[in-house]
Amino acid sequence: MKRTVLAVSIFILAMAVIPQFAFGQESSAAGEGSLPVSVWRYFAAALAVGISSVAGGMAVGRIGAAAMGAMSENPELSGKALPYAGLAEGICLWGFLIALLILIL
Repeated sequence: MKRTVLAVSIFILAMAVIPQFAFGQESSAAGEGSLPVSVWRYFAAALAVGISSVAGGMAVGRIGAAAMGAMSENPELSGKALPYAGLAEGICLWGFLIALLILIL
């Protein structure tokens, strides 16, 4: 668990810093020491995708385990458990959509 949190933190930090160096953007009008506005947009997009992906993965893992346990007792429940796993995977898609809107708008 600690490695996962560390990996996600490093990824988010990289997504916030890399665009600043890659595109050579100047500082915003807020001050000389502040990051450009577009870097904060990349940071917010990375947070939206990262947090939603981690949450979706945790949800699919728990739903999948519960569905396998239920199907081992009653095989007829396989069709009823599948939509719940699909809903949990939709969390990741919503995070990607929010990130896309942050970057475009």
